[in-house]
Amino acid sequence: MNKQAPPPHFLRPAFAAEAKAEFDALLRARPDIKFVDAVLADIGGTLRGKRLPVSESAKLFESGMQIPHSVYLMDSRGEMMNPFGRGYGDGDPDGTAWPIPGTISAVWNEARAQMLMSLRDETGTPDPAEPRAALERVLERFAELKLTPVAALELEFYLIDPARDARGAPLPPVSPRDGVRETSPSVYSIDALDRYAGFLNALNEAAQAHNVPLSATSKEYAPGQFEANLKHQTDARGGADHAVFLKQIVKAAARAQGFEATFMAKPYPDHVGSGLHIHLSMLDETGRNIFDDGSEAGSERLRHAVGGMQALMPESMALFAPNVNSYRRFQPDMFAPVNSKWGVNNRSAGLRIPVGPGEARRIEHRVSGADANPYFALAAVLAGAHHGLVSKRDASAPSQGNVSREPDPALSFTLDDALVKLEGAAVLPSYLGAQTLALYRETKRIEAQRLRRAITLAEYEYYL
Repeated sequence: MNKQAPPPHFLRPAFAAEAKAEFDALLRARPDIKFVDAVLADIGGTLRGKRLPVSESAKLFESGMQIPHSVYLMDSRGEMMNPFGRGYGDGDPDGTAWPIPGTISAVWNEARAQMLMSLRDETGTPDPAEPRAALERVLERFAELKLTPVAALELEFYLIDPARDARGAPLPPVSPRDGVRETSPSVYSIDALDRYAGFLNALNEAAQAHNVPLSATSKEYAPGQFEANLKHQTDARGGADHAVFLKQIVKAAARAQGFEATFMAKPYPDHVGSGLHIHLSMLDETGRNIFDDGSEAGSERLRHAVGGMQALMPESMALFAPNVNSYRRFQPDMFAPVNSKWGVNNRSAGLRIPVGPGEARRIEHRVSGADANPYFALAAVLAGAHHGLVSKRDASAPSQGNVSREPDPALSFTLDDALVKLEGAAVLPSYLGAQTLALYRETKRIEAQRLRRAITLAEYEYYL
């Protein structure tokens, strides 16, 4: 009797061959490439991985890359958090990560390539902590409805001086034109765009190199603050990929011009914070936008989606605002929503319906900070939309005027409270995965606990 062969250590996914074909095409176009970065986005959206000589790149597609499962479960500094004993507690075992087609590109200004990886177990199942896989699970629910989400993500950020002030706090950049430190908000200023044309040109070059579909850029409402918009696309998962890469290339373009860039939600106490705004419309099988009924307020199904987003917002806040600093952004008259109200052409509301052509009718979800993980933020927004569509949930009445001074007690305005609400979430786990959210919640809880142990300079000033 023949013994059955033992199961393979890994299951090579079918998409690895497609990724290999893309990578080979890149090498033919760029024979100067000497290294390849194989990267994964952790729960904070930070890219982590390995750099290999291009001569060793074939094994990425043939046998994958061995890397610890704990790579996803790091704090914002890259320190292992060991949630539920995953890391130090279980011997820090490896999994096998595989290249993802559609994410392979050259690295701007470098003889290097980059590819996003997905960490799988021996059956081919994604690691439960993988943010991209959580988004994929939500998108599968729309496929069941024969609907296609169309998403566009916008990221605000600050350019800052590489130097710090005497307290270690950030400083606005020094103008490349006249050598004077920026002090003016200069919102939508074309002159400000001209002053930072070197940075913006570098950003556009980097976007082309990384295949990131950059759209408009604009000057935002504080010294050194800008916004970069990504194009609307029917591949919502790819839209989140691009948002992760956008953070990478913004920082690279800033360094190339002598600045630093930060996506910290609230780097300055007296200036507006930086947000991640998510625009969402929805196409049916015929390509018709189901949110359009010819009116500016949108269709009944748009209001159902809004109602679902409102319902899930309290249990999603820890994803939209993932860090202790994130909650400093939610202040009156600071262009960050303090409630789940919605309105037509109203930026003071958390859910805004922009005006424009009916076929482009969409919801702008304005709650997330720029420090949010784009995969988790988009997944939570989509979960809310799906929940509202299938349950036909009614939205509240649309808001009029400034509603940024009406905080909603159902929402969290501290990370601790947000994590408690996430733990008690009734709907979100069925979309993103209960284990995924538990690992996220515990990792963020440990990070916040460690941060509280640090004695701040302000405490010394007050109490020493």
